[in-house]
Amino acid sequence: MALKRFKSYKPAVAIIRNTKPENKKINITNSSQPVMEPMFKNIIKLDACGLQCPGPILKLKNKIDDIREGEVLEVTSTDAGFSRDAESWCKMTGNTLISNKVENGKYIVVVQKGAPKSCETVTSCSGKGKTLILFSQELDKALATFVLANGAAATGQKVTIFFTFWGLNVIKKVKKPQVKKDFFGKMFSIMLPSSSLKLKLSKFNMFGAGSKMMRMIMKNKGIDSLESLRQQALDNGVEFIACQMSMDVMGVKREELMDEVTIGGVATYMANADEANVNLFI
Repeated sequence: MALKRFKSYKPAVAIIRNTKPENKKINITNSSQPVMEPMFKNIIKLDACGLQCPGPILKLKNKIDDIREGEVLEVTSTDAGFSRDAESWCKMTGNTLISNKVENGKYIVVVQKGAPKSCETVTSCSGKGKTLILFSQELDKALATFVLANGAAATGQKVTIFFTFWGLNVIKKVKKPQVKKDFFGKMFSIMLPSSSLKLKLSKFNMFGAGSKMMRMIMKNKGIDSLESLRQQALDNGVEFIACQMSMDVMGVKREELMDEVTIGGVATYMANADEANVNLFI
């Protein structure tokens, strides 16, 4: 009887041990699995340091145009706005933003070129253009116009600037041929800026000292001049249209305007505006 009790007591007080196998890390040395390598090889480097908006984006766009689909471009910039601009630019152009980081005060963006966007029909791409009306002859407003135009052109979209009234002075030649004008045309020529080099600031012009100071500061900070931004716009396919009615009223002759400028009227502008999804009046 005592023996039976001992046998029943022994399993009741026995120490229960974990019989499940331990989870040990196993080093897999299967030769069929490739060793991890860097994601991209032969990354193309582009230095955009020292350039201010829209310089880095334009440089990015031009370099992307030169490389093949699938290739990777690393752009380094000192412009604080470039980091966010590059992200937005990639979304609009179909390119892939791989990384976006800041190191030692420099903004480093890595972009992989995607397939170019194409349209099956003309109407499928409507509503993607940008039109700007430049009504002003002030230096700061003209600068803003070309910065916006270049930024839009960098996305591959159609951009048109319609120059009307005082805005015509922004696209005058520095060296103009002799043209015949009536009395009022001669008066306007005397009172208006002869070219973009004579434009004043809308605020704090200080008898011309303000505009000179603005140009000096822009040069010291590596910002392109108005004339350089204007040429960049032309190089990027921005269309310049001068208002014929404004030319007639202000006595401006076609020969006085830049050769790249075309002449149009309100219907020309409205046709371009109808195909655009952004219209700005400056």
